[in-house]
Amino acid sequence: MADASTDAATIAREKLRTAMVRLADGDSAALEEIYAATRVKLFGICFRILGDRKEAEDALQDVYVNLWQRADRYDPARASPISWLATFARNRAVDRLRTGKVRGGAVPVEEANPLPDQAPLADMLLVDAEQSAQIHTCLTGLDEKTQNHIKSAFFDGYTYAELAEQADVPLGTMKSWIRRGLQKLRACLEASEVRS
Repeated sequence: MADASTDAATIAREKLRTAMVRLADGDSAALEEIYAATRVKLFGICFRILGDRKEAEDALQDVYVNLWQRADRYDPARASPISWLATFARNRAVDRLRTGKVRGGAVPVEEANPLPDQAPLADMLLVDAEQSAQIHTCLTGLDEKTQNHIKSAFFDGYTYAELAEQADVPLGTMKSWIRRGLQKLRACLEASEVRS
């Protein structure tokens, strides 16, 4: 049973990766496939950050318009497609808050809604298990404070401003902490790729 679900996840991941490459080559039909495979997950990310259904729908539209324009930036050797798209969606939603492109009902950027999702994340089903395990191994190599900040920013949708406020430090300090943590994380991941 586990083998069947692993095979299905591998097939889905490969279909998505292939569609991303085709989109980068200008195949407009690939965008429809990507949309069908990712819209629920990406909408969830946008909604969790924006806290407003209409705002999340608008952000999601921005994601796919920008994806069409920037698909050539996706590098399949560096990230799984769903991880890359999830980061892309998160950044678009946070950008909407920061630039003030939100209706009256949406929350201000300082209050971006970090609701934890109790259901298994779709990207976790698609991300290669070995790569996922390596990321978690590398994360545990960071000090606990840095681990928590990175997880809060990239998995829970917190903004750097929120994290700085929670830690009672200047925004620039929080950005530096996270940047240094990400550099260590990248070095660990690159070192593991060299070893394998």
